[in-house]
Amino acid sequence: MARKLMQAVHYNSYGGGSASLKHVEVPVPSPNKNEVLLKLEAITINPIDWKIQKGLLRPLFLPRHFPHIPCTDVAGEVVEVGPQVKDFKVGDKVVAKLTHQYGGGFAEFAVASESLTAARPSEVLAAEAAALPIAGLTAHDALTQVAGVKLDGSGQPKNILVTAASGGVGHYAVQLAKLGNTHVTATCGARNIDFVKGLGADEVLDYRTPEGAALTSPSGRKYDAVIHCTTGIPWSTFDPNLTENGKVVDLTPGLSSLTTFALKKFTFSKKQLVPYFVTVKREGLAYLVQLVKDGKLKTVIDSKFPLSKAEDAWAKSIDGHATGKIIVEP
Repeated sequence: MARKLMQAVHYNSYGGGSASLKHVEVPVPSPNKNEVLLKLEAITINPIDWKIQKGLLRPLFLPRHFPHIPCTDVAGEVVEVGPQVKDFKVGDKVVAKLTHQYGGGFAEFAVASESLTAARPSEVLAAEAAALPIAGLTAHDALTQVAGVKLDGSGQPKNILVTAASGGVGHYAVQLAKLGNTHVTATCGARNIDFVKGLGADEVLDYRTPEGAALTSPSGRKYDAVIHCTTGIPWSTFDPNLTENGKVVDLTPGLSSLTTFALKKFTFSKKQLVPYFVTVKREGLAYLVQLVKDGKLKTVIDSKFPLSKAEDAWAKSIDGHATGKIIVEP
């Protein structure tokens, strides 16, 4: 029997930006044995989504095939379950991370692996949840796994710097760092200083000022770790601001940062640059959803677009000046 059709947005080749996104009707996908079919309520765009379109992950054969429906971070309602799915039933509200190989988020329906799907309580809105998987878990894991911050506040006091703190990952990193026993210095543009202070940052630097460009803490502190959410800052700027064993966790690593990483390892430097790529896990998703439910973490939404205006949301993400997350709603 033919599957019914849905609205979706895809692209047919690398490059082209928002202009190459096409609105199409395609069959609603069918869940495999360990997958759930979701009626999507909210989708978020992450920079990795349009970087894949640019061809930056072409060596990894991403996407697997064209046409490609982009975006992976979604929230919605389960409308069909595969025969081996144990933890979800039709009608459940969930948040999920789709795979970058196959994407599927820019659509009315998508299939998600049960292992990358977490329950979403009624207190957590779809848009709040859809923003969490990549951005929220990148911030969480960089802080806990690399920087050594204990989010229950039981760890040793640490000084943390968050760059681009008003962005998707940065705004989560500031909030999560403050759950730990940390002093947070943050950088952002002048228009977002009050916003970032409102997230809990102890000190905020305008990155366009000399002090901000130098990353110098107003209180003279050295940083135990930097959650580095932007590009274009050389190691020579970080180095004098780090403690003896300070780490820069680079969340958008390029060739220069990978070279620095190798050099620091080779010379046994106590100061380290750590290129970081998040691995989304269901347990981590569930943890962040619970923090949102408990009011300990908030998703800040820059703007919302209907799926019919997906190309406008895509262009806004590429522009790189969103405060918080960009949401698309079918």
